[in-house]
Amino acid sequence: MIIIPEERALASPYIEWIGHGYTVADGLEMRPAEYNWHLIFTRCEGVLRILVVGALEEAQRLNYVAGAESLWIRFKVGTYMPHLPASAIVNQAINLPEGSGNHFWLQDKVWEIPNFENADTFVEHLTRAGALTYDPLIQVALRDELEDASERTVRYRFQHSTGLRQNYIRQIKRAQQAVELLRHGNSILNTAHELGYADQPHLTRSLKRLMGYTPHELVASIPQIG
Repeated sequence: MIIIPEERALASPYIEWIGHGYTVADGLEMRPAEYNWHLIFTRCEGVLRILVVGALEEAQRLNYVAGAESLWIRFKVGTYMPHLPASAIVNQAINLPEGSGNHFWLQDKVWEIPNFENADTFVEHLTRAGALTYDPLIQVALRDELEDASERTVRYRFQHSTGLRQNYIRQIKRAQQAVELLRHGNSILNTAHELGYADQPHLTRSLKRLMGYTPHELVASIPQIG
C-alpha cells in the first residue's frame, strides 16, 4: 500500500502535481497508461534512487516494497527535457546518477535533491538552466484551439515533446473519463455511448489495455454502501 500524506497541484506551465508519500507494505498494482512523465526521488533502506519515468502507452504491473519514501513530480503534457527526448523515455524508467551527499547529476550538472516544500523552486531552476522546457502548442492542440499549423508540424511537435501521437493522448484522456464516470455510478453502456466508443466491447478493450481493468472489474471494485 502506498500512502501519500502530502500532495498539491500548482499554477505552473510545467508541473501538474507534486506528491510525497510512503509505502507501508509490499504490493503489486496496475499502473495505468498516462501521457505525463515523472521525476521521482525514492529512499529505501538508505538507498537513494532518482528516476525519470516516461509516459506509458499501456497499463502495466507495478511492484513496490515497504519502507520506501518518495517524492513525485508529475510534469504537464508538453513539458520535456531537451537533452533527453520524450520519445527516448516512453515506457521507460531511467536511473539518474547520484552525486556526493544529497545531490544527483542531470544534464552534466549537479543538482541538490528537492523536497516537498521546494520542488517547484527546483523546477524553476531547471527551466532557467535550459534543462527543462515546454511546447505551448501541445495544450492548445488538445483543447482544439490550434489554428494555422500543418498536420505534419503538429505530428512532429507531439512526437518531440510527448513521445506520443495526439490521438493516442486523446484515447488515454477518454479512458480516464470513462473510469471517472463508472466510479460515479454511470452504467457501462451509458459510459460507452456518452464518450463515443463504438460499443461496449470497444470500451472494454480500451480500458483493459489502457487502465488495466475491464469496466466490470472497475464497477466491482467500488465499495457498496448499505
